[in-house]
Amino acid sequence: MRDTLLDVEDLAVSYGSGANVITVVQETGFRIARGESYGLIGESGCGKSTILRTVAGLNPHYEGRILCQGHELPRIRAREHYRAMQMVFQDPYGSLHPYKMVQNVLAEPVKLMGLGDVQRRIDEVLHNVGLGPQFKFRYPHELSGGQRQRVAIARALIVEPSLLLLDEPTSALDVSVQAEILNLLTRLRRDLGLTYLMVSHDLAVVAHMCDRIAIMQQGRILEELTGGDLRSGRMTADYTREFLTASVPALACY
Repeated sequence: MRDTLLDVEDLAVSYGSGANVITVVQETGFRIARGESYGLIGESGCGKSTILRTVAGLNPHYEGRILCQGHELPRIRAREHYRAMQMVFQDPYGSLHPYKMVQNVLAEPVKLMGLGDVQRRIDEVLHNVGLGPQFKFRYPHELSGGQRQRVAIARALIVEPSLLLLDEPTSALDVSVQAEILNLLTRLRRDLGLTYLMVSHDLAVVAHMCDRIAIMQQGRILEELTGGDLRSGRMTADYTREFLTASVPALACY
């Protein structure tokens, strides 16, 4: 059995205080093995994106524990923690600086992490995501949506993380390029030995990408399914059955 890379224990996240407190995530936990792809899925507002941002270190206000490679992560992360896990955001249009060339976008995290061989890393990571060296000298407005998301993935990969956090990585893209990005992520996981935690509201996407899928509702994980469970209809929660029924046409596309 593969060792555990990420372990989330009794995670709870609330906003506000007193009578105005809103609990978004309620004592939720899961484990992800090294090399595994794990999906969190549910309706908008179910808490899945809050979990992803908390794991990423963007939300230090939580209860419970988050462990990476057996070590508990502090609320305020150090540089090495950010190198171990990187996040790919939903919107490739908003996540890239509009006035920076691609080579500057990619060089920045390398310098922030104190790594060397900047140009070698840039050339290598662009090749890995299917972009040629000429893309170094382009600005975001000169790229298509799919190319921008490839650059965003390259920016995450350039510091050589072990875990990628994927926040709806294809939902802002045209349908024609969504499959290209999903296939790219599948290849990168295989070739680089990456581990994925993916958030989506699209069951077809996580069914295509993930070994295990956690179904969320109102801040809790209702149940975990494998791809085989999903295809065979082996589920216990009524909500999961409804979600599957609504997603059957989309699942057929993958």
